[in-house]
Order: sequence, then structure tokens, then C-alpha cells
Amino acid sequence: MKDRKATLIEKLKKSGLKLTPQRRAIIDVLIENTPLHPDAGLIYQEARKRVKGLSLSTVYYTLNEFSKHGMIKTLEFDRMENRYEGNTSDHLNLVCIGCGRIEDYGKPLPISSREVEKQTGFRPHEVRFEYHGYCKECLGRIK
Repeated sequence: MKDRKATLIEKLKKSGLKLTPQRRAIIDVLIENTPLHPDAGLIYQEARKRVKGLSLSTVYYTLNEFSKHGMIKTLEFDRMENRYEGNTSDHLNLVCIGCGRIEDYGKPLPISSREVEKQTGFRPHEVRFEYHGYCKECLGRIK
């Protein structure tokens, strides 16, 4: 967890962004909630406990800046709020359509972006793999 935090702070500084108390609190919440892929509301609630006076608009602006500079990934959805994750490596997300939980699946992807470029000449800028279905808990409630 400390490595991810240090990496995010390093990326922040390389991007020319200052490490303000608000940004530090948002980074802390993102790192602590990595398995949850939190939405802006959760990030706001948790970061506001650390920095009084933090506004929701500051959280949205900061998340947008972090995403724009490649520090985090923004996961956009049609049927639920956007989620944010600090794991910017190419990986598979398991998205539960029952409870909305998102989980990283750490196995290798079926084809790497390098292989796609090598075979087709197309250079992927961003890669996003998702499986949508039901987590164990939701499956237990369905049966």
C-alpha cells in the first residue's frame, strides 16, 4: 500500500501538480479503498474526515486531474456512478451487476496491448477489460 501511495505522489509531482492537503487526503482514500474502486461520493466522505472544508467539487476536479495525468483510471459506466482506481496497469475488472462491487482479477490478459500493436499497427492508449456478472454474495442471494 505504501508503494502505491509513493508512486501516486511521485506521478503527481512529475505532472507538475502540488501535493496539497486535499490531494494527499484523496490519494490516501484511493489507496485505502483500492479493492472497492470507490466513487466520488465515498472519496469525498472519507477525505473530508481528514481535511475539513473539502468540497465535493474539489474532489471531482482532483479526480479529473489525476485521471488526465494518468495517475488513476476513471471507470465510466452507463448504469452506475463512475468509479476510480489507483491501479493503472492493464488488468481485468470483475463488475457485479447486483451490488456494484468491482474487483481486480490479477491473471494475465488474453492479449497484451504490445501484441495488438505488433500485429495490427494500432497503438492502444488505454486498455479496459471487464467481466459483468454476480459476485459470490449476490449469487447466494439469487439462489
